Amino acid sequence: MTEELDPETWRQRLLDFREELQAIERDGGNSTGTVELDQQRMGRLSRMDALQGQQMAQASARRRQEMLTRIEGALRRIETGDFGYCFVCGEDIGAERLRVDPTVTRCIDCVNA
Repeated sequence: MTEELDPETWRQRLLDFREELQAIERDGGNSTGTVELDQQRMGRLSRMDALQGQQMAQASARRRQEMLTRIEGALRRIETGDFGYCFVCGEDIGAERLRVDPTVTRCIDCVNA
């Protein structure tokens, strides 16, 4: 692993990011509940907007869950000493690449292969 990749620094960064995502989930960041289709209460276009908003909120929730899973994987790799190494070739993942997304599992060469 590159000298610049202090495991404790990365662990704290990942834990902070995980906490941010979990806070959004706890606060109900987006309304993913059932859209009420009562025609007496809202017009057709308003219902369409509400359905679209619901779909966008559900997609955001799925992306948050996927990122939480990736964060957990990165934290496990830190624990086992595998953080910063490519799953495919075993070489170092570039520090700049990890700064952009510390959950990546492949070096740039293997991603482009």
